[in-house]
Amino acid sequence: MAPKFEIEDLNAWFGSKHVLKNINMKIEENAVTAIIGPSGCGKTTLIRCLNRMHEITPGARISGKVLFNRVNIYGNGIDPVMIRRKIGMVFQKPNPFPMMSVYDNVAAGLKLNGIRDKKNLDEVVRRSLELANLWDEVKDDLNKSGASLSGGQQQRLCIARALAVEPEVLLMDEPCSALDPIATAKIEALIRKLAENYTVVIVTHNMQQAARVSDYTAFLYLGELIEYGPTKQIFENPKHELTERYLTGEFG
Repeated sequence: MAPKFEIEDLNAWFGSKHVLKNINMKIEENAVTAIIGPSGCGKTTLIRCLNRMHEITPGARISGKVLFNRVNIYGNGIDPVMIRRKIGMVFQKPNPFPMMSVYDNVAAGLKLNGIRDKKNLDEVVRRSLELANLWDEVKDDLNKSGASLSGGQQQRLCIARALAVEPEVLLMDEPCSALDPIATAKIEALIRKLAENYTVVIVTHNMQQAARVSDYTAFLYLGELIEYGPTKQIFENPKHELTERYLTGEFG
């Protein structure tokens, strides 16, 4: 099976600041890949390059290739909106649309794409909330504001919203950093379940979380990919001294 992503000689800048340096890696399909490393090492920039969100920032640019299903997403004639539909994103802080109900939060992307059929919308909203392990908690409150939910529920609502447009990939940027341990455990269980049908890439500052949820781990340091491989091997037998020093808490 071909990898979901093949990243080749990827460099990224904010203005003159060189934040990613010659990244080469393959991301497997239907697996969870964790990206770890100290603050400011380029983790978030890397996943934003995977769905062309990096270029939204003024002065941001990249060089190199990101092949998604063997097609370079930065190639001529590629529609970034289409890419972002196939490669969804869940952010660090839950960001439900505050003026919208739970139902409308999930349906927002579908309506944007011109889907108006009530029966179709109802089915997708229910399926997406079920996939996000949220349906049983909100099924009687679909007209309530999305912002009225707890932090953990809001994050699962954002995951349901991303799933509603049927992406192939979910990018998650520290999805549990604003959550308590119980809400975190629910998101982690959800990530493992989603990997049965989706490719998941998660940025996390929590090494224990990376060890618990991921199949593969990439360690970034100062914009460089220091080490990448199966999570078990990275945590139990790192090949690079810098990886070992980071994992044992010498710096972070």
